[in-house]
Amino acid sequence: MVNLDDLATRQIAQSDPTGFVAGLVGPTVIDEVQRAPDLLLAIKQRVDLDLSPGQFLLTGSANLFASMRTRDALTGRMETIRLWPLAQAEIEGSTANLVDALFSGVVPGITDAPVGRSAFASLVAVGGYPEARVRPEGIRRQRWFAGYVDDTLTNDLREISDALKLGEMPRLLRLLAAQAANELVYRNVARRLDISYETVKSYVGLLEAVFLITLLPAWRPGLGGREIHAPKVYVVDSGLLVHLAGADTQRIAGDDQVTGKILENFVAMEILRLSEWARTEARPHHYRRGRDEVDLVLESRSGEVVAIEIKASASIRSNDYAGLIKLRDALGDRFVIGAVIYTGAQTLPLGDRLWALPVSALWKAS
Repeated sequence: MVNLDDLATRQIAQSDPTGFVAGLVGPTVIDEVQRAPDLLLAIKQRVDLDLSPGQFLLTGSANLFASMRTRDALTGRMETIRLWPLAQAEIEGSTANLVDALFSGVVPGITDAPVGRSAFASLVAVGGYPEARVRPEGIRRQRWFAGYVDDTLTNDLREISDALKLGEMPRLLRLLAAQAANELVYRNVARRLDISYETVKSYVGLLEAVFLITLLPAWRPGLGGREIHAPKVYVVDSGLLVHLAGADTQRIAGDDQVTGKILENFVAMEILRLSEWARTEARPHHYRRGRDEVDLVLESRSGEVVAIEIKASASIRSNDYAGLIKLRDALGDRFVIGAVIYTGAQTLPLGDRLWALPVSALWKAS
């Protein structure tokens, strides 16, 4: 394994990338490869001479291929896997995958889940970064998050971008965190920060490239002319969102202004993680047409659809799933199942192909 965080190793790789790659023997892991981007062209030359698969495993804390300089370096020669912070299923040691279950038309039969905000407050506050998870809630955990954000914005970003105003990034990240689980309107953000629309759009892309945020595209099923096409923005880890929001477990449990947003961010990111290793290849989206909204819409390659609403309440009312009903009726047989993930104790039927699922359905098969 080669770690480019090591200064001496990095300097050799940067000064003579071709010679550095030529000296590597056998399958090689190169960590933090974004610190020496010219290695990619040397790896390309090596791979073109020897087409044996699995010669290199390249890892990094930033998406090096977001840079124009390196975007096409290994096109057609690699497979990319995104590693998110740990999912709750991984933390719990569960092999259950709710995405696969829902596309099979099956829901987990849960009867005794924790009720109310206690069902998720502590899980959300700690998040899925391994280092944050071993720290107690309080100043030590918050210092870790603060250091992680600072290191990412000051080091990783500069490895992939020549932008001159990266000092705006902390403000932008905090603003995006305040708008988490909402549609991202670039021009509104630009006005708030007093910077150009083009700069905001570029910088949002950079925050995606260093894996701090992710954008969920709007679904475009062609059901009507009033469909909204703006993406939603999410912070990739709920613990990081809690940190950026200046919240803690107690506030998540007691402050309605943050509870719903943080729960939706948590559930959406859990679903995105599960979809990465589900057997059913499905792309996640959000959907809005006029006043009708659906938090998550997953569409498989065959055109089948699973839809998910997220509610922080422990009881379900009919208007909580009105959007699911309209989507089911519009799609017909393409609509496999609709689920309302809520903070109640048990799985409940809500009608034809509609269910209420406790939050723990994200990591429990039954």
